[in-house]
Amino acid sequence: MSYMIVNSGGSRSFPTGDAFLEHAAADADIVLYLGGAKMRADEQKTAILVELGGECLGVHTGEGEGTNAGKEGSNILGFNRYRNGHDEPSNLIELVRQPRTHETALRAAKTLFTTAGLEVAVCSDQAGRIIDRLVRPKYNAALRFLDEGLASAKDMDLTCRMGLGYPDGPIERVCRGGLAHHHDVTEALFRIYGTAGYAPARRAVVAKQRAPQ
Repeated sequence: MSYMIVNSGGSRSFPTGDAFLEHAAADADIVLYLGGAKMRADEQKTAILVELGGECLGVHTGEGEGTNAGKEGSNILGFNRYRNGHDEPSNLIELVRQPRTHETALRAAKTLFTTAGLEVAVCSDQAGRIIDRLVRPKYNAALRFLDEGLASAKDMDLTCRMGLGYPDGPIERVCRGGLAHHHDVTEALFRIYGTAGYAPARRAVVAKQRAPQ
């Protein structure tokens, strides 16, 4: 499937050297905007895909007001290839749609990514999408358990690996991804949702304060 890329550099989903970048065409009916490149709407394109960071797709498309609220949607979708902080990108794409996203655009986006060997999960336009909303409170809880002396980092990680079959434990995973990065993600979610589980754990706050500015 043919696609073109507008890349300002610094894409977390497709960093320099990724094969996906190398197979892009000079022009195509599917356009991907990577690394914060400014998106340009074009109704003649089959699909326009905007790489998201922590922001919602509505930041790029605008949102309806009054009687038009909740009726957003066009050929523009958002996406994020999940990445645990400093880890390499995973094979999971979170594909963000709006209430009235064009079905042809959605099908084209799903086909594009699956053809590239990636798994696709479709979600609504919510801050944190699916994965961060699920896992960040668990990481915070594990960090708090560590502070409270409920269990050591080694025991919590071992329990999750041996007892639950996880490939790694919560402490080793969140530390490998970067506690300062975890702080930024959870702080943004806490501002939006106000749920205690998203409030950055103490160790994440310390890591953020010690991080180079």
